[in-house]
Amino acid sequence: MLLALIIIFVITILYLSITERFRYYAMLIAVQGWILFFIAILRLHSSNVTEIIFILTETLLVKGLITPLLLFNIINRTGVNHVHKGSIPSLNSLILFFTGLIASIVITYYINDNKINTLFFAVALYALISGLILITTHKRIFSHLIGFLIIENGVFLFSMAVGIEMPLLINTVVLIDVLISVLLLGLFLNKIGDKLHNLNSDELSRLKN
Repeated sequence: MLLALIIIFVITILYLSITERFRYYAMLIAVQGWILFFIAILRLHSSNVTEIIFILTETLLVKGLITPLLLFNIINRTGVNHVHKGSIPSLNSLILFFTGLIASIVITYYINDNKINTLFFAVALYALISGLILITTHKRIFSHLIGFLIIENGVFLFSMAVGIEMPLLINTVVLIDVLISVLLLGLFLNKIGDKLHNLNSDELSRLKN
């Protein structure tokens, strides 16, 4: 079951590399949130009920429901639903994302630490690399936000890879996770969306004036 969820998570990232509609971006983030929810259910073995409820609530409500709704809100408010014309072509993007997947597997293979769940570590590293690729190859600020959210999901998977027996580490990561989500989405929804109607990163410099 865990392997199937991990495979689906990887597929969502690969599909994200070729799609050009932001509504699909938001739906994929929602799917990832639900995947992380089910992974948390299967992986957490803590006897602390409050801790388990907190983490499951964070993955289901924040990642699976609230974050996607806020993303759709941003899309509706700005009226922008496509990637920038100057962004990298879909085929080249897919090649980059696939290369990132291979690099993640190779790096994880050479780490080979018994204290680390290599499956989760590889996928978490892939999410981190994919988020960085998305940020650096797209001009729309919305794409950058999606990239940060993917990195954020990768951080959660990192906690599953190294902290399954360390509840304090998991709780710390979750708290940072929620904080970043609120700050990023609040910033885009209340500030940048009102200033930049085309949501291009090239226009950020104009906000200084």
